Amino acid sequence: MTDKVINLDTDKEIEYYEQDLDDAIRHGMCVSRLSSELARELGLPEEEIHKIAVAGMIHDIGKLRITPYIYGRGNSMKIEEMRYVRLHAKLGADIARQEGYGDDIADIILYHHENYDGSGYPYCLQGEEIPIGARIIRVCDVFVALISDRAYRKAFEPKIALLMVIDEVRHFDMKVFLAFQRIINTTDILDEVQLILKGSYESRIS
Repeated sequence: MTDKVINLDTDKEIEYYEQDLDDAIRHGMCVSRLSSELARELGLPEEEIHKIAVAGMIHDIGKLRITPYIYGRGNSMKIEEMRYVRLHAKLGADIARQEGYGDDIADIILYHHENYDGSGYPYCLQGEEIPIGARIIRVCDVFVALISDRAYRKAFEPKIALLMVIDEVRHFDMKVFLAFQRIINTTDILDEVQLILKGSYESRIS
């Protein structure tokens, strides 16, 4: 790992961080907005909805610690490198706690890549072992990633992205997923998210 990080020139490293920070902010805004709407659809109390919205905004903050390591490698990352990238959930939770966020928010960040069927990371939790906030952010995170442009592909159309999410439904809490489908199909939330991705919407944390 270290050679790649140490040998990055300063200008290139700054460019990597700026690009990653911009992507992380836009992605976080989308996940926050979508997750808070989903939490409200599930009937959660407003205090919990707010915590989920905050966690959604900063859920990928741990990736900024590994930016120089993962940029410039394209799709050629080795298995051991992918294991390192998977540390971002724990790194993000640690950062949240260091910055004074409560355990509820930090735990949502820590577990947002856990899958309902136990196949996720970092601890292979399953079912209701996973906090409800993390279960909500899990499905929103996947969907927003699919409808966003990436260096290696263009964004998928929302209808295609939703079908792709359905293909992975075993990873999600079915109650959460069905509520997610409802808000996508019956509210204007998707329009708001797409405006954020285009940079023409001022997001708000609920």
